[in-house]
Amino acid sequence: MPVHITDCSFSYRRGSHVLKDFSLRLDKGCSVLLGPNGAGKSTLLGLIASALRPESGRITLDGLDTRSTKDLKAYRRRVGWLPQQVPPVPGLRVREQAAYAGWLKGMSRSEAWERSRHAIDKVGLSSLADRRSSELSGGQLRRLGIAQTLVHDAELVLLDEPTAGLDPVQRGVFRELIAGLRHLTTFVVSTHQTEDLAEIYDTVVLLDRGQVRHQGPIDSFLALAPHDAPPERRADAAYAGIVTGEV
Repeated sequence: MPVHITDCSFSYRRGSHVLKDFSLRLDKGCSVLLGPNGAGKSTLLGLIASALRPESGRITLDGLDTRSTKDLKAYRRRVGWLPQQVPPVPGLRVREQAAYAGWLKGMSRSEAWERSRHAIDKVGLSSLADRRSSELSGGQLRRLGIAQTLVHDAELVLLDEPTAGLDPVQRGVFRELIAGLRHLTTFVVSTHQTEDLAEIYDTVVLLDRGQVRHQGPIDSFLALAPHDAPPERRADAAYAGIVTGEV
């Protein structure tokens, strides 16, 4: 189930491209997008989610093309997207918000309601099913956001900075959550944080100024760190070396 981004260009204002003639293939597994602010990570995820439309080029998932009105509904049914902010829906409880996300993806109300129970169970929120989503903590809202991407059995889940602002304990919960779901779903996760990459991800894609500077397995990425880099700093050292052009 590869995602193909082929010769895509996108800009938020005329003449200033975030991505230009950009191509990338993302295969099944758990991939991490690294890169400094402004590298194009959020834009790329928005394009893959079909929330943004490329000015040129094409994006396909298993042959479904986001440019095709015939394919778009089926494409979106197979993709879940968690943006950086997960707002609570006013008046809705946790399970209701998860079910609402399924309904928005084209599921019937009864099917969305049934699937929502399984989705919130997968992310450990069953005990809070009847709590208003506006009463959740930041970490709990992130988990609810992930449940929203899973309620319709998404084959590809896109997470944009899912651990931003979380404390170390909450980040640990997130790591455990991804570890428990990675055999069910393909993940593409954008983050600035390089700790514990080897424990979570299969593949690293490093973006800088709208270009892919590195793509490959975790081992090949970590191997770019200097030999004298401490084990806990290898990812940081490899990242810095690529961005500065030293490797």
